[in-house]
Amino acid sequence: MPDTVSWPDDIFDALTAADVRQVAYVPDAGHSRLIDRCLTDATKTCVPLTTEEEGVALLAGGWLGGERGVLLMQSSGVGNCINMFSLIQTCRFPLLSIVTMRGHWGEFNPWQVPMGQTTEASLKLSGSMIFEVEQPAEVGETVTAAARMAFEGPAAAAVLLSQRLIGAKTFGK
Repeated sequence: MPDTVSWPDDIFDALTAADVRQVAYVPDAGHSRLIDRCLTDATKTCVPLTTEEEGVALLAGGWLGGERGVLLMQSSGVGNCINMFSLIQTCRFPLLSIVTMRGHWGEFNPWQVPMGQTTEASLKLSGSMIFEVEQPAEVGETVTAAARMAFEGPAAAAVLLSQRLIGAKTFGK
């Protein structure tokens, strides 16, 4: 990711302004700069996950303990969370997720296409409001709006960072 790309910093700033203190994530190149920023912030507890659905439960516990959190994942991870998303609706707690999209623009990996093509529909069917972003200038304000709706709702809100925004991966990257 070129140093001139600032949208991960805009996400970090929006999360900080929303008082997000817990960051659950599965390591992902699309989120790497954001994860690095969160790891160096002493006000945030960052928890690497072995699978994305762990993040839903972790953030539910964080909310019960009075802390706001965010789940960072790739679109393929949404499929891993489908059953856990019922927790959001049943227990009425917020879930803010930021999803790097795969299986779209310039995708090289056919294994990413099925879930990438159904991510938005899966999230909607699970009760999430969807906020799509394709332009770098829209990232910060979109995360701010989604965080407000999630935490003041409370509701489930997912920001989908398009593959065009994050850049299409190639073999070897």
